[in-house]
Amino acid sequence: MATTLPKLVTPLPGPKARTLIERDAQFISPSYTRSYPLVVASGQGAIVEDVDGNRFLDCSAGIAVVATGHCHPKVVEAIQRQAARLIHMSGTDFYYENMVDLAQKLASLTPGGVPRKVYFGNSGTEAIEAAIKLARYHTGRKQFVAFFGAFHGRTMGSLALTGSKNTQKKNFFPLMPGVHHVPYADCYRCPYGKKVETCAVECAKAIEDPLFRTILPPEEVAAIVVEPIQGEGGYLVPPKKFLDELRRIADQHGILLIFDEVQCGMGRTGKMFASEHFDAVPDIVALAKGIASGLPLSATIARAEIMDWKPGAHASTFGGNPVAVAASLATIELLEQELIANAATVGAHMKARLSEFPQRFANVGDVRGLGLMIGIELVKDQASKERTPELRDRLVQMCFERGLLVLGAGPNTLRLSPPLVLTTEQADCAVDIIAECLQTATR
Repeated sequence: MATTLPKLVTPLPGPKARTLIERDAQFISPSYTRSYPLVVASGQGAIVEDVDGNRFLDCSAGIAVVATGHCHPKVVEAIQRQAARLIHMSGTDFYYENMVDLAQKLASLTPGGVPRKVYFGNSGTEAIEAAIKLARYHTGRKQFVAFFGAFHGRTMGSLALTGSKNTQKKNFFPLMPGVHHVPYADCYRCPYGKKVETCAVECAKAIEDPLFRTILPPEEVAAIVVEPIQGEGGYLVPPKKFLDELRRIADQHGILLIFDEVQCGMGRTGKMFASEHFDAVPDIVALAKGIASGLPLSATIARAEIMDWKPGAHASTFGGNPVAVAASLATIELLEQELIANAATVGAHMKARLSEFPQRFANVGDVRGLGLMIGIELVKDQASKERTPELRDRLVQMCFERGLLVLGAGPNTLRLSPPLVLTTEQADCAVDIIAECLQTATR
């Protein structure tokens, strides 16, 4: 692909795209959510091309997955080289070297400077399911604390932890029992009416009072499960003291602290792990999405003494697949060499420009994020902060019609999670398109 900016050559969707969408409706599960009629044919870097030759600037990165951009040549080379040698053998029953190499690398990268062990799966929800089972196994306890707005996956255990949208749970009850939800640290619209500078972290302390005091004996809680930066809930960045307080509560009551870094990890925030921004150390961390630049892979990383389950307690036929592992090793190398730094630099530039939006547009209530994980919250007016999901959804469509791929997060937030190869020119292009859409939509 020669161009690094959007270029549309047909009305959207184009004729080939319309034909494929009709076939899709005939054969594909209707449970999939498609925000707009994009039919992708190829991708390179931060640009994707549809089947009709239209080129789009991708600020969704396949839902925060293609950390190194679409089809990075070094990742493609690693995949091809490994596929020619060994595609599958199953690390559940046998040994192969690159699986151990990746586990050793992840263990060394995980914050805390303590010995770690790694369990491999295929997706974020599998990483969370493994964390749930490990927490129960190690502690002998059965209860969990999670947060409103959280997204941890759609399989039955992780879905019980998820607190994002009721449509994700409708008709699937009963879910895994023993999950209790409390407010997350949403400092733009604090549920306790506090200011971040002077609050006593009431959202975290609600775990002890009223939850532990009235309903849930703390000695029965296996783990607190939290996203260091909440993704689906609206790209919420908590204050450091929120995660500090969770660590204190966990330690005081012998509870494990599980960080879900499926979306915010792997360099997206300008550090390898989002928790590094807060000097926070988890007992268990779940990774997926950006870990292998698009190949299915997840990792559940725990302190070595916690991962004490016996052979057969948990396993996965495809988890740690040699080809996916090769892609992950290449991905981590690229992240460490240049892309984490690029996410920090370009993300800071992008956020600085977007931070002017509340002064320019009455319907922008808040701009927040770290690195290339940025949320723009849309409101009816800045005084009331009343949510306006209709405007957010309209902006998503308008951006698509101008060649920019973005998605929503939470009820009314526009999320930007581009590949970490995004250039300053591309960042400026994205900001300009969003500004144009806001001007048109609110005129």
